[in-house]
Amino acid sequence: MNRITKGQRVFAVFNYIILGVLALSCILPILHLLAVSLSSKTASDNNMVGLWPVEFNVDSYKYLIQGKTFFRAFGISVYRTILGTAINIVLIILLAYPLSKDKNEFTGRPVYIALLLFIMIFSAGMVPYYLYINDLGLFDTVWALVLPTCVPIFSVILMMNFMRSLPKEMEEAAKVDGAGYWNCMISIVLPVCLPSIATVTLLSFVTHWNSWFDGLLYNNDIANYPLQTYLQVILTNKAPSSIDESMVNIGRNMKAAQIFVTMLPLLAVYPFLQKYFVTGMVIGSVKG
Repeated sequence: MNRITKGQRVFAVFNYIILGVLALSCILPILHLLAVSLSSKTASDNNMVGLWPVEFNVDSYKYLIQGKTFFRAFGISVYRTILGTAINIVLIILLAYPLSKDKNEFTGRPVYIALLLFIMIFSAGMVPYYLYINDLGLFDTVWALVLPTCVPIFSVILMMNFMRSLPKEMEEAAKVDGAGYWNCMISIVLPVCLPSIATVTLLSFVTHWNSWFDGLLYNNDIANYPLQTYLQVILTNKAPSSIDESMVNIGRNMKAAQIFVTMLPLLAVYPFLQKYFVTGMVIGSVKG
């Protein structure tokens, strides 16, 4: 039986301390936000709230429930996130699977890899994107928020590397029995790619849910704003003429309540995907 040395104990203590500090740096802002949302407008506006509510009340959440604009924006974000993530996953899988093959099986693989890396590093820029979306007539539609990011290159590389790490014998055995590429991908590869699929799903989910600038850029009507764009407008107090001023000039407690509610979907989804996320990130990043 191996004995734990003094150096290992010291190293473990420092690890626990550092990880504890990092955990607190993530948890404390959330607790402060919740405390502000449950405090009175006077206490929150005067920065009197720490980690515990001052003059406890739920007026901010009552106000939130009555606000139609917030829930409309929330619904747009949910729809955009589900649609965008589904499109991302389908296109990632369809692109990563052929790229996971060797050069002798997919002759054009090096060319496609080079193109993907070039696209990941260099972008056309904001103005060409804006003109392109405008020419396609996608302004004030959900497609303007989904299509420009329908193929996340980083996620494609993660998925591709994960597929390349799988034993080739699995597919070879299926091909001996007469299975084609589609059958191999659907029946053999995808079932064992759950960690990688969970990883890219979480990345796509977070990206779509947190995006706000594209909603501001590609929407002229406040009624089409996704949630993060709507929150950015009211939190910076820069309201378009179409926004009711009462939705902008609100207390910090009400703004905190809206921000806290927007965090709930991520807090609800991540625990279920966390173990797959870590495995997928490690395996998907170690093999080219």
